[in-house]
Amino acid sequence: MTKILLLSDTHSHIDEAILKHVHWADEVWHAGDIGSLAVTDTISKIKPLRGVYGNIDDHIIQKEYPEHNRFFCEGVDVLITHIGGYPPKYNSRTRDIIKENPPKLFICGHSHILKVMMDKKLGVLHMNPGACGKHGFHQVRTMLRFIIEGNNIKDLEVIELGKR
Repeated sequence: MTKILLLSDTHSHIDEAILKHVHWADEVWHAGDIGSLAVTDTISKIKPLRGVYGNIDDHIIQKEYPEHNRFFCEGVDVLITHIGGYPPKYNSRTRDIIKENPPKLFICGHSHILKVMMDKKLGVLHMNPGACGKHGFHQVRTMLRFIIEGNNIKDLEVIELGKR
């Protein structure tokens, strides 16, 4: 069993509201627009972190984190990228990757809109945790947490951190 905290679009912001949930997790996954390595360094000192860079992230962050991060967590094939689109309208950077070898879980950020939906045709669960930073047009700061047990994704919860 692995407890996952999924966040995105911190835009250089990290606070106790986020860190409280970091302590709950076994792993933290960041779906891009980190903003500053101070964010990921703070999280990494507490729990293991996987991430990708986003469109606002500079060359320093791009050296630390890839554009796409594909890995297995227990029995779940995971693909994280920052800008990926939504089922079935994936963007040009992810469409072929997903259609040729669909992951079980596809994660992206960028939109600042929390969304969880299933691509029934490909059998891909899509998650976007919204934005937990304070920069952007979103009104409420959000993250997701869930558990991976074997090849099951379960106990998905939306975390609202209040107004930005």
